[in-house]
Amino acid sequence: MKPQETLDQVAAEVSVCTLCPLHHSRKNAVPGAGPANAKIMFIGEGPGFHENEQGLPFVGAAGKFLDELLASIGLTRAEVFITNVVKCRPPGNRDPEPQELEACDPYLERQIQAINPAVIVTLGRFSMGKFMPNAKISQVHGQPRQVNGRLVVPMFHPAAALHQASLKPVVQADFARLPGLIAQAETTSPPPEEEKDDSTPQQLSFF
Repeated sequence: MKPQETLDQVAAEVSVCTLCPLHHSRKNAVPGAGPANAKIMFIGEGPGFHENEQGLPFVGAAGKFLDELLASIGLTRAEVFITNVVKCRPPGNRDPEPQELEACDPYLERQIQAINPAVIVTLGRFSMGKFMPNAKISQVHGQPRQVNGRLVVPMFHPAAALHQASLKPVVQADFARLPGLIAQAETTSPPPEEEKDDSTPQQLSFF
């Protein structure tokens, strides 16, 4: 199956998914958006009010800030893939619960495999937790790590920077590093399957 066909199939399945309680309150599922050949993939936490209304990721205030961040490094939404660890809005924008994360994870895995991005950027601690379960975002933000053969860069969620002004320059500085990381990742082939270490992410010394 071609990458775009996989993404379309995931989107179709997500739209009618009943694997966790979040489907009871959704208006629109939000599978994600972007090209199947994106070099960079952003993974947030979950849809909010505006995302639930439109069925698209990051279309509220945090999305506007994300657009600004992308523009600051010469990228547009048309060049990146954006999704979340859960595809339906948690009621009241609460944190995703373990059973919800578990139910949605196979969808996310299929998206990652289809797109095969050079760099994955996690936005917020729940998406970071998928790749670095024991890390603290305040300690590792902006620091690239090789996780199962993929370059993963944890960052604060744009919404956090809007709520806490001191985080805004931190997020902007972390974003400024992305072009170099993408270039580095594209010239570094992943290790052979038998050499991958799935146990502990290794921090890379790019900076």
